[in-house]
Order: sequence, then structure tokens, then C-alpha cells
Amino acid sequence: MQKFFRREGILFVISAPSGAGKSTLCTNLRKSPDFIFSISCTTRPPRVGEVNGEDYFFLTEEEFLQKLSAQEFLEHAKVHGHYYGTLKSTVIDALKNGTDVLLDIDVQGARQIRQSNDPLLRNALVDVFIMPPTIEELERRLRKRGTETEEELAIRLKAAREEMKLWPEFKYTILSGSMEEDLTKFRAIMRAERYLSRRLTLIEAPF
Repeated sequence: MQKFFRREGILFVISAPSGAGKSTLCTNLRKSPDFIFSISCTTRPPRVGEVNGEDYFFLTEEEFLQKLSAQEFLEHAKVHGHYYGTLKSTVIDALKNGTDVLLDIDVQGARQIRQSNDPLLRNALVDVFIMPPTIEELERRLRKRGTETEEELAIRLKAAREEMKLWPEFKYTILSGSMEEDLTKFRAIMRAERYLSRRLTLIEAPF
């Protein structure tokens, strides 16, 4: 089939309070060949089952700060005492080649990309906030995860309340339900964004 259009890649950013289901959603989306998943760097210890180079690049604080000093990050943030960052080169190269990229980052990182002066990033960005159905359900999910002490849990819930206030900053907000429901909602956003006329450049007129 003749290809009449080309487009640059779309940068899908998914953010949510800790425990809202963001990472689980992204894990399921990673099975799709529709885009690449940008693996973030972090200084936090790996959780059970996490693999270096697949879930995160686990760095020492010294290694992270060296990359930060060298301006290798697209965005970075310190969350719950640990650094997180997205490597710039992988994302930019993919977008220029017309490949869609999925980022699983916190609200601070999403804001940094939103405020970027880079026209490629500003045009590519589609930011999605995952809103937990209730704070009680969020607490239940965090407790089920079983990775935090009571003190850490209280800190995360307090931070979640503040992060949930930021949902109007995002282009889309998904009220989290079951995993199947969240996937269906995100894929609807993905399909709509890919067909926007402003994303397309005509290479050869079909008329």
C-alpha cells in the first residue's frame, strides 16, 4: 500500500500516585509492539522480581548524579528519598524516527517535560494521569504490595493526596478501575492521538 503520510513519534507519559496501578498498566502495555518503553534510571533498591535493565536501570547515587551533571536526563526527580530519571538520547532518537515512546514517570517529571522548550517534545507529548478511585482503595493497593512500613505508607498516602490535586495539568485523566478497563481507556487515547491531522505530514498526495 502506498504510504502518503509520515509522522514523528508520540511521547505517551503515564503518571499516578504510588500504588494507583501505573506500573502494572505499563507492564501490560510493554507487551505491545506499538511503541518502545523507555526504561528509567533510579537509585532505589530493586523490588522483588525486578530486573536491572528491564524494569529500571538501578544506579548508585553517585552514578545518577554523574549522569545528571552530564545533562543526560530528559527529566529527573527525587521521590520518597530516591532519584529517578529518563535518559534523553533514547527518547529523542525514537521520536525522530517516528517511533512512539511510553514513559512511566512521576508528576514532577511529567511537569518538566510539559515545560520543555524543545518543540519536538512539546509536540510529541501526550500526558495521562491515572486517578485511583478512592484514597481508601489506594491504601488497600499499597498494603497489598507489602513493600512499605507503616511510616512509609503514611508518607506515600500524604504525597498521593497532593499529587491527585495535579490531575488538571494532564491532557487526559483515567479513573482507575480493573486492569482491563484501564488498558481499554489508554488504548482509546492512543488510537485517537495517532490519527490527529496535526501529527501527519503529507509525503505524496493521493489525489
